[in-house]
Amino acid sequence: MAETVKVDRRDAKLALAYIYVAFIALGLGGLAGLLQTLVRSGKFTLPANISYYTILTTHGVLLGLVLTTFFIIGFQFAAISRTAGTFSSRARFFGWVGFWLMTIGTAVTAFFILTGQASVLYTFYAPLQAHPGFYIGLTLVVVGSWISGFSMFTHYARWKKAHPGEVGPLLSFMAVVNMVLWLVCSLGVAATVLIQLLPWSLGLVDRVNVLVSRTLFWYFGHPLVYFWLLPAYMIWYAIIPKIIGGKIFSDSLARLSFILFLLFSIPVGFHHQLMEPGIDPFWKYVQVVLTFMVVIPSLMTAFSMFATFEMYGRSQGAVGLFGWLRKLPWGDARFFAPFVGMVFFIPAGAGGLVNASHQLDQVVHNTIWVTGHFHLTLATTVVLTFFGGAYWLIPHLSGRMMTKAMNRLAIIQTIVWAVGMCFMSGAMHFAGLLGAPRRSAFSTYANSPQALEWIPYQIVQAVGGTILFIGIILVLVIVTNLAFFAPKGETEFPVAEVAEQAERTPLAFENWKLWIGITVVLILLAYTIPFIDMIQNAPPGSKGYKLW
Repeated sequence: MAETVKVDRRDAKLALAYIYVAFIALGLGGLAGLLQTLVRSGKFTLPANISYYTILTTHGVLLGLVLTTFFIIGFQFAAISRTAGTFSSRARFFGWVGFWLMTIGTAVTAFFILTGQASVLYTFYAPLQAHPGFYIGLTLVVVGSWISGFSMFTHYARWKKAHPGEVGPLLSFMAVVNMVLWLVCSLGVAATVLIQLLPWSLGLVDRVNVLVSRTLFWYFGHPLVYFWLLPAYMIWYAIIPKIIGGKIFSDSLARLSFILFLLFSIPVGFHHQLMEPGIDPFWKYVQVVLTFMVVIPSLMTAFSMFATFEMYGRSQGAVGLFGWLRKLPWGDARFFAPFVGMVFFIPAGAGGLVNASHQLDQVVHNTIWVTGHFHLTLATTVVLTFFGGAYWLIPHLSGRMMTKAMNRLAIIQTIVWAVGMCFMSGAMHFAGLLGAPRRSAFSTYANSPQALEWIPYQIVQAVGGTILFIGIILVLVIVTNLAFFAPKGETEFPVAEVAEQAERTPLAFENWKLWIGITVVLILLAYTIPFIDMIQNAPPGSKGYKLW
């Protein structure tokens, strides 16, 4: 099973199925996002008595969970097939099982949201309660993703068995790390849904421990951010160097950064709960420290990427401190879209440091600042990188070619997206500093004195949201063309080679028992005592049902 140049047609069909669902979710979730910004401007009212919280839940679930998870799994199936060889019939079969479970679960979840029976926001916090079908649908999505993940694990293990003593292909290694992260962190959301929220929704119990529920959600919710981000890093580390004509600066550094993200992204959920009572300040402090540790692999990635860019530029004759910038392929949308995402990650990372700081978080907690930060990380850095990846991935899988006209449209789309996000996210950050709330319909605070300060920023948000929706239409046009109408031909799945001067990659990075073991130990250290405390000190009204 040596590395192949082209993804097998059967694997390509599987990967495309996931990717198509992802972009359908983008269209529907993007429309819900546009309506949100229009309603918050105070200049628009939803027709037919549609609830603001219905479209808020639709937007969050379809874009935060469905778009990302489907695109990531489709991309990773393709990446593993490209670098570790064609999947076996059995592994591919379970990939399809995962796909159909996730798709059916998504349809069930969307039905109950759109019919107004599950307006529980993206976080579905108790005491908000949804129809049992909402929780069943989400369970199917998570279980389907696990089955897809195990399909990837078994294929990677098969490659390792056939290549004893060798380091696994970089892209396949990265995909496995990301699915391990997903599997471990999604245990939290599975626990709260199956053991708490679903029985409560079915009427089997009359109350749940809300603090336990929120803690289990954020045990999942923060590493979810890195589940989104690591596939973007896969494209940055292993694919962008090939697109620009360069080489990977360091294979070892790339693997180390992924291992560090696995270790430090899961036991940090309390930094989303800094303002909540019932959690000892010491444990909040411990998890804030662990949260700041992820700055290290982030800076490692920035160093590696700009080292790659500079090495390429110097090889092309660039001189001066920033002369290499002029040598980069700015007219290639496959590079331009992810690079713009990288640039936006700078202010996004700074905002993340604010959110994770106990003192600064008190200023912005539960304000729309947090939403603005969220749109810089996921909706700009990650999504633009995914768009850039789609511009070569979809034609490679569909047997077509990207034309100059589509490339030009993709450049325009990236600029439109960047401009729209500057307006929308920028206005969210400023309004958040003035105290404008998140998760709230305009009607709930329209008559408050502070609303006069917030409304101008919310109008700017609506302008930005409208521009972003135009960007969504453009990318859907491009994706549809690349999938069904572009000229047939061969498109490269670009995978870069490692620079000759890079150090040899240690086999220690493949010691899964070690890294997963350390991850489990960190999780137990960060959560065991706080969970015991939450259960022992549950409110008096929950006697007999303290745990759940």
